[in-house]
Amino acid sequence: MKIDELLEAIEKTMSKSKVIELAHIAAKSSYSVKDLIDLTFHADQQVGFRAAWILENLFSLQEARFLEHVSYFLEKFSDQENRSAQRHYVKILAQLSRPKAAEQVKKIWTTVDAGNLITTVFDWLIDPQTPVAIKSHALSILANLNRIYPWIGPELLQTIDFLIDKESIAFFAKAKQVRKQLLPRVR
Repeated sequence: MKIDELLEAIEKTMSKSKVIELAHIAAKSSYSVKDLIDLTFHADQQVGFRAAWILENLFSLQEARFLEHVSYFLEKFSDQENRSAQRHYVKILAQLSRPKAAEQVKKIWTTVDAGNLITTVFDWLIDPQTPVAIKSHALSILANLNRIYPWIGPELLQTIDFLIDKESIAFFAKAKQVRKQLLPRVR
């Protein structure tokens, strides 16, 4: 499948099974993951959302192929303004930042300048317009990155304290989990 054929396919409404099918095809296609990342910024937000959904599934199916372009993904992360696509972006980043990530992924964090990315995640976390699913993954990302950047912990705890009365019960549950993860390290 070529990138223009993928674009044609995702211009129509898709089911989860179709997304998974397209992710399997994308895992074997000639176009690069970079091309798929670029599609997540499509002017039609629905197309961008569907491309991000496929990107997330591609990451799950074939992490090695995704990792060839992880620097580009991290570079473009902060530019993503489509809320629906952001949800898939934070899910990918939560996986990339997890403590049990592959060694190749852990090495990425030692070479990348994560300042802008961390700022973006904090911005999405405090933005009242950000959906709770994105905020939940943002909490995970920041808690995970605290292992590498210890300054995040105190900032994140203060942010949680600020947001706790303003957010939903789902946010509260995730915030409680993140607090447990952080408190032994932040003292």
